[in-house]
Amino acid sequence: MGLSKSSVGMGALDVGLEIHKKRENDIVVALAGNPNVGKSTVFNAMTGLRQHTGNWAGKTVASAQGYACHEGQGYVLVDIPGCYSLDAHSAEEEVAGDFLCSGEYDVAVVVCDALCLERNMQLTLQVLEQAKKAAVCVNLMDEAEKKHVRIDLKELENRLGVPVVGTAARSGIGIEELYRAIKGLAGSKEEERAKGDEKRKLSGGQNMPEEICRGIITYEDKEHTAGDRRKDRFLTGRATGIPIMLLLLFGIFWLTIVGANYPSEILHVFFASLEERFMRGLCRIGISEGIREMLVYGLYRVLTWVVSVMLPPMAIFFPLFTILEDSGYLPRVAFNLDRCFQKCNACGKQALTMCMGFGCNAAGVVGCRIIDSPRERLIAIITNSFVPCNGRFPALIAMIAMFFAGEKVGGSLGAALMMTGVILLGVGLTFLASWFLSITFLKGTPSFFALEMPPYRRPQIGRVVVRSVLDRTMFVLGRAVMTAAPAGILLWVFANWKIHDMTILSYLAGFLDGPARVMGMDGVILLAFILGLPANEIVMPIIIMAYLSQGSLSEISDMNVLRQLLVANGWTWKTAVSVMLFTLVHWPCATTCLTIRKETGSWKWTVLAFLVPAVLGGAMCILFHGITLFF
Repeated sequence: MGLSKSSVGMGALDVGLEIHKKRENDIVVALAGNPNVGKSTVFNAMTGLRQHTGNWAGKTVASAQGYACHEGQGYVLVDIPGCYSLDAHSAEEEVAGDFLCSGEYDVAVVVCDALCLERNMQLTLQVLEQAKKAAVCVNLMDEAEKKHVRIDLKELENRLGVPVVGTAARSGIGIEELYRAIKGLAGSKEEERAKGDEKRKLSGGQNMPEEICRGIITYEDKEHTAGDRRKDRFLTGRATGIPIMLLLLFGIFWLTIVGANYPSEILHVFFASLEERFMRGLCRIGISEGIREMLVYGLYRVLTWVVSVMLPPMAIFFPLFTILEDSGYLPRVAFNLDRCFQKCNACGKQALTMCMGFGCNAAGVVGCRIIDSPRERLIAIITNSFVPCNGRFPALIAMIAMFFAGEKVGGSLGAALMMTGVILLGVGLTFLASWFLSITFLKGTPSFFALEMPPYRRPQIGRVVVRSVLDRTMFVLGRAVMTAAPAGILLWVFANWKIHDMTILSYLAGFLDGPARVMGMDGVILLAFILGLPANEIVMPIIIMAYLSQGSLSEISDMNVLRQLLVANGWTWKTAVSVMLFTLVHWPCATTCLTIRKETGSWKWTVLAFLVPAVLGGAMCILFHGITLFF
């Protein structure tokens, strides 16, 4: 149920957010807070999985709403984007400020970190000035207790003039009290706000966070942060920070490579077993043979191929990545790489979006929302495809296994080591492309940002799995399926329709053979990359299909047999290197392109994001092929 301007009073702003009420007397709660204070944990503790996600109208900033019922009273919780201030310096702060000014809620709750209370007070005081009815939730009280930090919540409540509730949202402690505080505020009269304002003025704390917190916080253990500082010296040190980061990266790749093989095979066999049933079902309803084959061997086979190849590695990579995020390590990655990106006139936060690109470039592009500067955000978006997503991993691994690593280097271990080297090349090219864009199309000086180092925490494995699967894996898989379905039909047409006894696929491969030879490849390989635009996962199957002159996608699971097929069609180790280089750096897939268009709102930047890696990848292949010919 949406709330109009008239329902919230004269002068309210229309932020275009539809409030999903179930009953007329439901209480709408705005959850605000700095990043890394556990606001999402409070939100999840109150709503469970009863959530609705989307974007704020006209913005790429994500919104989340949840519904809860407590003691017969319904609550609609709106998770406002995490920000440090309501002074709009970013899209997130603009959205937060607009919604809090709109009055399209009944109660505002500011979530604070018990270990960083004074830093959270700036936003808290701004929200209390805007909201008619507000409460403060001091979260992570369990962590404060472990570090012997005591907070006088009663005195804080007296100084702020609003209810203050201490919570440990991970274990559900304090959530009941928070519900009661919200319900009490929703039923209170306007005079209560005036009393709260008067209390803050008398306490001397009007817009002075240090005065509000003075004498409230007691540190019984003066070295309560010593453990985190020791970890930081190890994980962000000049000598150890980068090696540890590379070691973790290697571990994630190895687990993804090894762990995804078996479930991918199971899914592939399962989907293949349904082909004949699908074909018989279409026959029973009178579908002609040609249409049946196009739907089954074209649309269905490509669609299920993409799912079986994409789903397992994403289901492994994204939870592992989210565990690093939940533990507090990812901001340290940004810290380690900040100097490199600063030298490229880019933003250190690009390190985080680059890491997300390893799972999926489309997810990495969406992650670029965390970068405040529009110029630097565009740099991060355009260069995100320079790191390979999991859709390009199978081809890279196959090339390494067949022509370089094999069993001599230790199988999967050797492949993971070489893969890490390929990844480092992609990271280096990201730096180069970022620098190039910053002195050409996107000139400017790097902005400075405050990088918050959250405390190290034990990840919540259950929540991590749910969040990564629902928010990331299924989101990316859904977009991939949308682009792969029509591509399957087109690919079947090219492979089966003939012109003068030659398939369209053969004609196109012959046409592209000339430019492909200059790049150290052949026409079939280049055509496979072009037809693989909807999903990188189908590039290698298209190559096999064309070499075998078949009418649908084929797979060869035996690496020795596949290597013999490739060698019989003129492949050498130099061809493999050219294919690896172009696999690493070429145009982003259709899913990523659509995401770039949505995030930037411009076809110009989408085309540039398509051309920059394509031109650089082609140039690298031509250069490598020229060098090998020269020597």
